[in-house]
Amino acid sequence: MATPHNKANKEEIAKTVLMPGDPLRAKRIADTFLKDVKVSNGVRGIYAYTGSYQGKRLTVMASGMGMPSIGIYSYELYKMYDVDTIIRIGSAGAYVPDLKLYDVVLAESVWSNSSFAREQNGEEGQVVYPDSELNLKIRRKAQQLGIPLTLVKVHSSDVFYSEANVDNYQKIYEKTGCQCVEMESFALFHNARVLGKKAACLLTISDSFPLKVETTPEERQNAFINMMKIALEVAR
Repeated sequence: MATPHNKANKEEIAKTVLMPGDPLRAKRIADTFLKDVKVSNGVRGIYAYTGSYQGKRLTVMASGMGMPSIGIYSYELYKMYDVDTIIRIGSAGAYVPDLKLYDVVLAESVWSNSSFAREQNGEEGQVVYPDSELNLKIRRKAQQLGIPLTLVKVHSSDVFYSEANVDNYQKIYEKTGCQCVEMESFALFHNARVLGKKAACLLTISDSFPLKVETTPEERQNAFINMMKIALEVAR
């Protein structure tokens, strides 16, 4: 069942999808961890890789950047391809000094002032939540693997570059309690709830506003191994 953004046949997409933002990260995950990989989509450079991990069939597919992009891909995967679960595996910027580079965090709620939900189905709420059972499974798996995992409230932003006349990260933290920022999870969680599906969001801290440090694009692509290990083990 092809869409304007995905040429895969329905049976070529697994029931569980790991969704990084970066297409190169998706390729690295598939090349490194999956066996018997088949590529089922390449529209707009968003490749879908389906293979097996520890005997479990799994798809890895990028979301692109921002809520409109993940909003399209996740909706189609849930609605047209009968995907049950999407785990976003992405990067985030820390708003608090307690979160250091490469820390792995799990979204327990997401705040946004985006218009995505209002435009999608008329909802006005600014906070969305992951699937509670899936989050519990992720927490238990991280504990089993010995990987520290911090629960956070995430700011999901429409804007990467903002001007000085709007609230900075300190004001956003004070007003909302959000400890880090990314640009996709609000749309993913909203789509999952609307369609009765499961979603979670694992993030690796790639930069810190208060500490003024950041990783390189190459490090973001290649070094987020702990986050990937948790997601892969949860998916199998």
